This record gives sequence, C-alpha cells and structure tokens, in this order.
Amino acid sequence: MLFREITEKYEEERFSPYAARSQHTKGRRLTEALCEVRTEFQRDRDRILHAKAFRRLKHKTQVFLSPEGDHYRTRLTHTLEVAQISRTIARALQLNEDLTEAIALGHDLGHTPFGHSGERILNEVHPMGFHHNEQSLRVVDHLEKGKRGYGLNLTFEVRDGILHHTGADRPATLEGQIVKISDRIAYINHDIDDAIRAGVLKYEDLPKDCLENLGATHSDRIHTMIMDLIHHSIHQPKLSQSREKLFYIDKLRAFMFENVYLNKKAKREEEKAQHIIQELYHYFLKNCDRLPEEMGQRIEEFGIQETVKDYIAGMTDRYAIQKYMDIFVPTVWK
Repeated sequence: MLFREITEKYEEERFSPYAARSQHTKGRRLTEALCEVRTEFQRDRDRILHAKAFRRLKHKTQVFLSPEGDHYRTRLTHTLEVAQISRTIARALQLNEDLTEAIALGHDLGHTPFGHSGERILNEVHPMGFHHNEQSLRVVDHLEKGKRGYGLNLTFEVRDGILHHTGADRPATLEGQIVKISDRIAYINHDIDDAIRAGVLKYEDLPKDCLENLGATHSDRIHTMIMDLIHHSIHQPKLSQSREKLFYIDKLRAFMFENVYLNKKAKREEEKAQHIIQELYHYFLKNCDRLPEEMGQRIEEFGIQETVKDYIAGMTDRYAIQKYMDIFVPTVWK
C-alpha cells in the first residue's frame, strides 16, 4: 500500500462524516497523476507554500503601513496565525486538517501592497474592480508558475475556500468555513495587539464587557473564540458559535473598525500609499514597455489593464515605493 493510500484510509476511518476526504476531491482542472506519498490536498498546500506570491507576503502590510518595529504583523505572519488557528479547529472537529491548511496559506496571496488601503484604491482605479479574494484565486489559477506553465492547478476544494474566505458566500466545505472564521479570530486579536503597541489604543480603551466575556489577554480571547466554535460545531453538519460569544466578537470587531481600521493615526500614511498605487497604475497603462519583459505575454492574453493590475497587486510595499521613486523622483533628489 502506498503512503498516500495509508493516509486516505485513515481519513475514511477516522474523519467526521462531514469532512472533505482527499480521495473524493472534485478534482483539478487539468488531470494529473497521483503522488505516491502525498494526498491531493497535501500537494496543494506544498504548491502554495513554495509559491513566490507566498514569500512576498512577508513584505506586505497587514494594518499598519511601514511599521518600524520588528513585532508588527505582516500579511505573512497573519497568514500563519490563520493557518494555526484553522488547524487546531479542524483537528478538534475531525475534519481535514490538510485541506484547511492549504486554504489558509493561500487565502491572502492576492493582497495588494499597503493592506486594505491598497485594495480600496486599486478597486477604484481599475475598471473591472478589485477584490483580494478574487485576486488570490487568480494568482493560483493564472499568475503563479507551476509545473505546466502558469497556474498551480489546485483542487476545487482549495480554490473554493480561497475565493470564499471573505464576502457573503459560504465556502463549499466545512474546512473552508473554518478558515473564514479563523481569519476573523486572528485579525481581531492580533490587530488589538499591534494597535496597543503602536499607541493607537490603550488596553483600558477596549470594551470591558468584551474582555469579561471573551478574555482579558490575547491568548485568552483566542482560546475562548476557538473553544466556543468547537463546542457548538462538533459532530454537526455546519459550523456555529453561541449567540453570546458571537455578540461580543461582533462588538469587538465593530470597536476595531471605529478605533483602529479607520483611525487617522493608524492610517496617517494611507493617502501617500494610495497615491503611489494610483500613479503607478496610470503610468504603466501609458508605458507598458516599462513593464517587466515576462508581462508581454500576459498583455496578449489578458489585456493591458488586467496585466497592470496584476503587476501592482503583486508588489510588496517596499517594491512599490522603490518603483515610484525610480519613476517619479529625480535621482539627484534622493
């Protein structure tokens, strides 16, 4: 028996009846020979982990633009925290941990430089609009280079989870739904941590009733949210949380939007960041010959606007800043 078949047998015997089993995946768009060692979802996880887009996440903003401290979250550390929370929940519910991890690692691959401020301005200037979940799917389907050229040829379940990790639509699998909830658990809590470190918030500012019901510390709140989800979802065909905990989670999230995500101090560089992205977008539309050489083929396939959008969305914060400096700032001024 192959190592992969041993794992598939374990999934059949030990997983919840509501778990996605790698042996029964809805498949890939292009058929491939199976691996002797890894399941289909494990292969997807590895492809995402080795992708260039994944490595670039370490230099992309989470909330605070150009943070000076070493301990602020980046898009990469956020992704790893989501993966850890997702795996904990999946294991407790006897769901497919490999599928959950693959979705979590890939869910933010399409994020722009400068966090959600970059996403907002690119959505404004690009005629077809921009949403990072759709771009994440585009990265794995078309932009990242795989064995057969461009595209990682991931399974349906991973692609669905990436696309639907945010927004109104529910992922098709419970594993994808776990990532959607874990994303929120992660960013609410680590953004509190970063906001206090940045001086945007004081601990005393946090709603006292939320602290009393969810926990006084970072780890306590994460533990409470995870355990509440597990206790209300185990052996169930859908995920759910208690009304009480969900009320305080939503209240804490609303507090963060009002006091951090839309806070002028936290966003003091936002106009500059958005100006950079807007100017780069319009510049490359008019000067497509200044795009990297490999973009020529993409222009033929996807058109100039889509190619420029892809190029800018894939930039790290510091690469976008450097490109802006190279194009718009005279050398003698640097």
